[in-house]
Amino acid sequence: MIKSMTAYGQAERSGALGTATCEIRSVNHRYLEMAIRLPEELRLFEQTIRDRISKQLKRGKVDCNIRFEQRENLQAPLPVNQARLAKIIATIERTNAQVTSPAPINALELLNWPGVLAKDMPDPETMGDALLDLVDKALAAVVDTRQREGDKIKTMIQERSQSAKKIVTRVRAQMPAILDDIRVKLTLRVQALDAELDHNRLEQELLFLSQKMDIAEEMDRLDAHIDEVQSVLDRNEPVGRRLDFLMQEMHREANTLSSKSAHLNTTNAAVDLKVLIEQMREQVQNIE
Repeated sequence: MIKSMTAYGQAERSGALGTATCEIRSVNHRYLEMAIRLPEELRLFEQTIRDRISKQLKRGKVDCNIRFEQRENLQAPLPVNQARLAKIIATIERTNAQVTSPAPINALELLNWPGVLAKDMPDPETMGDALLDLVDKALAAVVDTRQREGDKIKTMIQERSQSAKKIVTRVRAQMPAILDDIRVKLTLRVQALDAELDHNRLEQELLFLSQKMDIAEEMDRLDAHIDEVQSVLDRNEPVGRRLDFLMQEMHREANTLSSKSAHLNTTNAAVDLKVLIEQMREQVQNIE
C-alpha cells in the first residue's frame, strides 16, 4: 500500500471553557521525526500523542500543533496572580531604590508580565480523553490524505515502469537489426576508401563491436528491476526506501546502456529510460 508523506489534517473542538485545535502537517523525510507543540499545562500528554502518531505514520517529518483558546467571560474579573504580582512590584521597588532617576511603575506593563494574568485552564486530567480524540481526528485526516496521494503516485509509477518495460523490450528486439546496420555501414566505409575488403577482418570488427555493445545483462537486470517495482507497489507495508534503491539500480543500468551504445536507437532508448526513471525517482522520494 503506497502512502505519500505529504499531508495535512486539522480538528477542532469547542466547550464551555474554550476551543481546542489540533493541526498535523507531514512532509517527506528519511525517518519519522516529530515535533509536538502544545500548552505547558497539557505537556503530560506529549508522549501519548507521540505514540499515537508513530502507530499510524512510519516515515516523514511531522509537526503537531495543539492550541487552546480560552473563552472570555466579560463579566468575570481578570484572574490576576496576586502573589506573583506582589513579588514583581517588590522587586521593582527595591531596584528603583538603587537608581538615581527611577521610572514609575506602569500597571499595564505589570499585567503583561508573564504569569501575572493566570490562565483559567481546565484540569488536564479531565480533558485528556477529549484532547486525544482531537488528535485522533486530525491524524485520521492526515492518514486519509497520505493514502489518496499515495494512490496517485502508485498510478504514475506503474505507468512509467510499464513504459520503461516497453523500451527494454523494443531495444532487445532491435539488437539484431542494429548489428546488421553496423555491418552495412562498415562495409560501405571500407568500399569508400577503395580498400580491399577483408571479410575476416570485418567479421572480427563486428565481433568486437557486438561484444562491446552486448547489453543483454543490462536488459535482463532492467526487466527484473521493473518487475520488482511492480511487485513492491502491491505490498501492504512502507516501501519508500526499497523503491528508492530500485530507482538507483535502474538508473545505473540505464547509464551502462548509454555508455555501451554505438547506435542512435540505443542512445535514444537510454535517454528515454533515464527520463522515466528520474520521473519515478522524484515521486518515490515522497513515499512512506
